Amino acid sequence: MSEAGLFLVSIGPGFIEHLTPMAAQALQESDAVVGYSLYFEWIKPLLNGQEIYSLPLTQERERARKALDLARKGKRVSLVSSGDVGVYAMASLVFEELKEMDPIEVCVVPGITAANACASLLGAPLSHDYATLSLSDLLCPWSTIEERARHLAEADLCMVLYNVQSRTRQAGIYKIIRILLEHKSANTICGVVRNAYREGQSVSTSTLSELLQQSFDMFTTIIVGNQYTKRKRHFIYTDRGYSGNLESTVEEEIPKGAIWVFSGTSDGNELANRLVALGHTVVLSVATDYGAEMARRNCPGAYLFAGRIGWEARRNSLRNSSAAAIVDATHPYSVSMSEQLIELSQALNVPYLRFDRPSCLDERDVELCHTIEEATTRAIELGKRIFLATGSKDLSEFLKIAGATERMWFARVTPDNQSIAQAVAAGIPRNRICAMQGPFSQAFNESLWKEWQIDCLVTKDSGTAGGYEAKIGAARKLGIPILVIKRPVVQYPRVAYDFQSVANYLSPNGVAV
Repeated sequence: MSEAGLFLVSIGPGFIEHLTPMAAQALQESDAVVGYSLYFEWIKPLLNGQEIYSLPLTQERERARKALDLARKGKRVSLVSSGDVGVYAMASLVFEELKEMDPIEVCVVPGITAANACASLLGAPLSHDYATLSLSDLLCPWSTIEERARHLAEADLCMVLYNVQSRTRQAGIYKIIRILLEHKSANTICGVVRNAYREGQSVSTSTLSELLQQSFDMFTTIIVGNQYTKRKRHFIYTDRGYSGNLESTVEEEIPKGAIWVFSGTSDGNELANRLVALGHTVVLSVATDYGAEMARRNCPGAYLFAGRIGWEARRNSLRNSSAAAIVDATHPYSVSMSEQLIELSQALNVPYLRFDRPSCLDERDVELCHTIEEATTRAIELGKRIFLATGSKDLSEFLKIAGATERMWFARVTPDNQSIAQAVAAGIPRNRICAMQGPFSQAFNESLWKEWQIDCLVTKDSGTAGGYEAKIGAARKLGIPILVIKRPVVQYPRVAYDFQSVANYLSPNGVAV
């Protein structure tokens, strides 16, 4: 055993069997042990005459200082922490308080983390890349927690959520789930573990959207899978890729030197079809399960690349397939995706072309809004039964800004599980959700809005392909106030507004001219 004066001892999830021999030896050879009262119950068989210093929760810094003070007096001290002392625990506090000139040898004794313990009870959900995220905002701003969650979701990493819910912090977990649903499938497999390897242990699995209906506490850890996480018997596991499943799931039969069309809209799919008809080899990339279903049905000649993946995975796919060109036919309001594709084209030296729906914005009888916040504020002023024809992605932002106002919100989304789950997660009752594939006629809009007694419309400048004119015509006919969120401004390197311009930009072999 080390001659250290201070041992930072990890005692794992609670079973003494989970202590490493190194941890047990450190405790038995210590003169004093510092920790939280519950921890002493777990390690009682290893305590035999040591001085015990128990300090309550919220006095973590005091525990670190006490351990250091005892060690400075020449005692061999163990400072104990559940899980691993270096993961959301006491080790960093000790190093904060440690002086450069302290004559103390410090030894960090590793242990089983909550992530490892919970993963073992669930099966093997952390077999591939993963990240941990604490939802406690006591030591970290909530805005930072949300930002990190969003980046992890965009990267499609498996996640282990610590400090999930407390008596004073009830809503945070549901905000995080809604953020994850913006980038991950509603059917993503998740595991929920409470009191891992302790009295009162419970283990369950669910989908990401189903988590919104559950309640948790500080003894709960949630593991959120990625697109490759699966169920088998009562276990969940994440495919490591040994059988080639990761490659074949996303890139099956992807040809070399193809034009990559990034779609998600009806006119994007039509563009892919036209390029195939002209003799081009086309890879059609879509993000959602529903988008993949529509692509298989409507674009039989294109190779399908389906799923939400991060920047790195998308770069590898484009590079490994020697993409000839990137055609960005994503929605006009999908700014982050367009910016990513522009960045990828520059990084890989692949030609980029933006296929943009022509705007048919007529400012008569409409009020333009620059942001969702501005549109929400005006909608509350103008109406009581407000129809959001803006898609599912932004619904949570509308209702978060609206807060507890006495307004009734209605929405139309595409008929896929993820979009419906996002609408429900945002707080829109199911009987106020119209889940249908558009675009819709003016007559249909009029009939629906009459039935729902809509008195304010919020929409986007989505162009003819997005049914913009039919929405505006119906609202004018019914005398409903119209709020239009302006298109975001993106500096596209090159833009085409019709199919022929795209065809002219691409040579017969798919290389930009």
